[in-house]
Amino acid sequence: MGPADLLRKSLLTLAADDRLRDLVERAPVSRTVVRRYVPGAYDSDAVGAVAQLRATNRLATIDFLGEDTSELAQASAVTTAYVRLLDLLAAENLTASGQAEVSVKLSAIGQYLPDGHDIALANARTICAAAERSGTTVTLDMEDHTTTDATLATLRELRVDYPWVGVAVQAYLRRTEADCAELASSGSRVRLCKGAYREPESVAFQAMEDVNKSYVRCLRVLMQGPGYPMVATHDPRLVDIATALARGAERDPDSFEFQMLYGVRPDEQRRLADRGHRMRVYIPYGEEWYGYLMRRMAERPANAMLFVRSLISRG
Repeated sequence: MGPADLLRKSLLTLAADDRLRDLVERAPVSRTVVRRYVPGAYDSDAVGAVAQLRATNRLATIDFLGEDTSELAQASAVTTAYVRLLDLLAAENLTASGQAEVSVKLSAIGQYLPDGHDIALANARTICAAAERSGTTVTLDMEDHTTTDATLATLRELRVDYPWVGVAVQAYLRRTEADCAELASSGSRVRLCKGAYREPESVAFQAMEDVNKSYVRCLRVLMQGPGYPMVATHDPRLVDIATALARGAERDPDSFEFQMLYGVRPDEQRRLADRGHRMRVYIPYGEEWYGYLMRRMAERPANAMLFVRSLISRG
């Protein structure tokens, strides 16, 4: 196992460390730097970030940070926050034709509660109805491997009434190539990312080289299928491979898209948009930023060095 893989494992361990989270969240310099990657805590911060992206022809998907909801009232509050956000985006003319959509973690809207499937499904339907009114879409985020089957089951039920609902899949899971083959149907929207949770070797590739190889295999399946692939990567090699696979499959430029995280490789984001690619930026907002940021750094260890340099330069 190489240094990058060891760093990734360490970051995933730190993501679950409550004591370190409290220390980092209280540090004023951390909050200053984090704003590069999380525009703020409020709806207005997210809407403002979307408006800035649209000025450079970039699309957006927005995640209201929070997961592992343990109370019904909290799940309802998160659902209400998404509906409010969608209404605000529509009022600013930022949702038409899916310019800005939302990404939803089912654990944030009740998946872990007693009767969690039914609660999360009902809340997801409420969010989907708001998205449909606003002229946009919803993508279900994927979490750790124990939720994969439940998330895909919810997806299938939602697509009965909202066939445009998208889902994320994670290339580091050994099952994902088969999942891609099943999901790559006409009209489907599938976001392929590498994966950002600590998983056992029995279910997930551990070395980044193996994760990258899996990513390419999964991407080939999606590009050859009739669905709409969403290529979530910052890796220049994978961007080039995705472009080549799309060309080989004779795909139109509007039949797939690239996705990158807010604050990561913004120049490359603009370059892809300027070249006519659909480029969507994943915007997280809210107070619960620590776990999100640590997992993103683990997903691409170069992000960790960027964050550390930012802290040093601000310190």
